Amino acid sequence: MTADNKSFDLTGRTAVVTGGGGILGTGFCKVLASYGARVAVMDVNLQAAEEAVQTIRRANPTAELAAYACNVADPGQVQQTVADIVQRFGGIDILHNNAATKTSDLQKFFEPFETYELSTWREIMSVNIDGMFLMAQAVGKQMVAQGRGGSIIQTASIYGVVAPDQRIYEGSQYMGRAINTPAVYSASKAAVIGLTQYLASYWGEHRIRVNTLTPGGVESGQNDVFSKRYSARVPLGRMAQAGEMESALLFLASDASSYVTGHNLIVDGGLTSW
Repeated sequence: MTADNKSFDLTGRTAVVTGGGGILGTGFCKVLASYGARVAVMDVNLQAAEEAVQTIRRANPTAELAAYACNVADPGQVQQTVADIVQRFGGIDILHNNAATKTSDLQKFFEPFETYELSTWREIMSVNIDGMFLMAQAVGKQMVAQGRGGSIIQTASIYGVVAPDQRIYEGSQYMGRAINTPAVYSASKAAVIGLTQYLASYWGEHRIRVNTLTPGGVESGQNDVFSKRYSARVPLGRMAQAGEMESALLFLASDASSYVTGHNLIVDGGLTSW
């Protein structure tokens, strides 16, 4: 298909976005809805999902959206929620596997590697990769049964591609808390990329495309120390704005990328090129 406005048209398609109530998730749901998709906004926090729906509807009153509470690490909840979405909308054409967690205990999340608890590691993995597996399995099975193909996009991170530069974290804070990027985050996001490549080859014959969207650092409450040090590592000289990921998602979700699968679309201002 040639690149024109129709290539991005999602009218008549149903999209599911996990982590839809998060910093990036609401914007992802918004852009899918603005191009015509019916959007199932999934989040472990139902209030966050409902607030995302309300935010999008204020800007786009005709958007067809629904909020769902779902812990993607729970197989039963995943199966039931996917079934509910199919019953409501008649099928699923797009899955954005976007949910990730820092756990409810940020102190444990940011612990040094030498003292990192296995229980915390497993809690994060249960969402960041097990949840991706469960959602892709449930939705992919539905897409195969529908017989009309589909698009699955999975959110990774630059730190699943390269190691974090430890030098930027001295004096760095997020929402007033000292931060780092723990090993479990890098390991889980690298696993997302591997899962994407596997599923792209596995479901290719069913015309189900599977790609990774890999954001760089997004401005979301970091202090000036972090922002300046991180920006110095980026050829474009700054952190990303949340909205700069949305067009990349639209490309991967739509027919504009009809011959793209198994790809990792990195939106990082060039950081991983250095």
